[in-house]
Amino acid sequence: MNIVVNTEPRIRNIKVTSDSITAYLIDGRIVRVPLAWSWRLSEATAAQRAKWRIIGDGQGIHWPDVDEDISVEGMLHGVPAHRPRVQNRIFNAPERGKGKPNARRSHRPRRTQRSTAKR
Repeated sequence: MNIVVNTEPRIRNIKVTSDSITAYLIDGRIVRVPLAWSWRLSEATAAQRAKWRIIGDGQGIHWPDVDEDISVEGMLHGVPAHRPRVQNRIFNAPERGKGKPNARRSHRPRRTQRSTAKR
């Protein structure tokens, strides 16, 4: 008779405070990471942080209100979520310096001044 034992860390429960996320694992370990490791959760309200669910048979946690997922592996290996970079705004030449990013130009051709000289 073969008995397969799952040795992967799995989350049984979590507790989120104003400064940390604590995961209680099935094997009895407790893992605590700073809340700042998740910029989405650190900017979320207490009510948003309180609404979570365990996903993947205990492999992670999902917060639907802030669309955040944290894996137990990430918590154990110290992998914080980095804030995505914001790309520089591109300004069109006529609008440069006026604070209007990506201003739309008219699709009509520019009027040209007609020459008064005889042809």
